Amino acid sequence: MSETGDGHGDGLLDVAQLSVPAAGAYLVVLRTATASLAARADLTLDDIEDLRIAVDEAAALLLVSAVPGSALECVVTLSPGFMRVTLSVDSSDGEPPSKDTFAWTMLNALAGEVGSSTGPGQRVAIELTKRRGDRGE
Repeated sequence: MSETGDGHGDGLLDVAQLSVPAAGAYLVVLRTATASLAARADLTLDDIEDLRIAVDEAAALLLVSAVPGSALECVVTLSPGFMRVTLSVDSSDGEPPSKDTFAWTMLNALAGEVGSSTGPGQRVAIELTKRRGDRGE
């Protein structure tokens, strides 16, 4: 994991990056890192739990089409009261997860903002943005 910023909570953004094998056994690492970083961003306990679940769900959506042996990348951007988590993986089909599923509805309920993107190549990403006290849309 790497970080930038001064980490003194003065409004500057910190960025942490984590790469794990694209396998379900490593999701606990992402959940734990998310919770730790969310606490550092001064999010509420409810926000932290929402993000833990949302990161787990988003990663599970990406793992469905992950290229075997690839890495699941996680980039976390945070400042006081704010956290953005971007998960990405090389996908076998290059298609973002469907937004017409129960899983996507859960992501929207848990995170304030949710989006997906593709590229370069067959890379697929899901981005979750949470602000302190934001209970989703």
